[in-house]
Amino acid sequence: MNIYAMKAIYHFEMARTFRSPLQSVASPVISTILYFVVFGSAIGSRMAMIDGVPYGVFIVPGLIMLTVITQSVANASFGIYFPKYLGTIYEPLSAPISPWEMVVGYVGASTTKSMALGLIILSVSYLFVPVRVAHPFVMIVFLFLTSVAFSLLGFIIGICARNFE
Repeated sequence: MNIYAMKAIYHFEMARTFRSPLQSVASPVISTILYFVVFGSAIGSRMAMIDGVPYGVFIVPGLIMLTVITQSVANASFGIYFPKYLGTIYEPLSAPISPWEMVVGYVGASTTKSMALGLIILSVSYLFVPVRVAHPFVMIVFLFLTSVAFSLLGFIIGICARNFE
């Protein structure tokens, strides 16, 4: 197992995130804040409590999962499709690295990014509604499994894609 190659792919993909923080982090967080404002404030004031839970608190897990799923698919598919599009995919393909090690590098980076976004959105949601996480360990495990599953789906989409559409 070539740990160095997996780490190199992982660090390269994470560096791509840090090169464009407004697009990678701020944009999903701001769009989720808009959901909080529109659905939480405007519609939430008209909704009754659901089993003793205010509507704003009720939609937080769904908004977190919406962002995590979309970012997992987008990061993984873009991470593998863009080198294919530019023609630079031949560099990692000619390196002494197995396909599984490439998958671990790309999917690991996508999973890390989407989990970080989910946790950032959870912390931002405290500004809008009084959220309480009853089972933090279960939440992290579920967030991780969701991120991995949809990152793998995004990786498959990126491999099969013929164009940006």
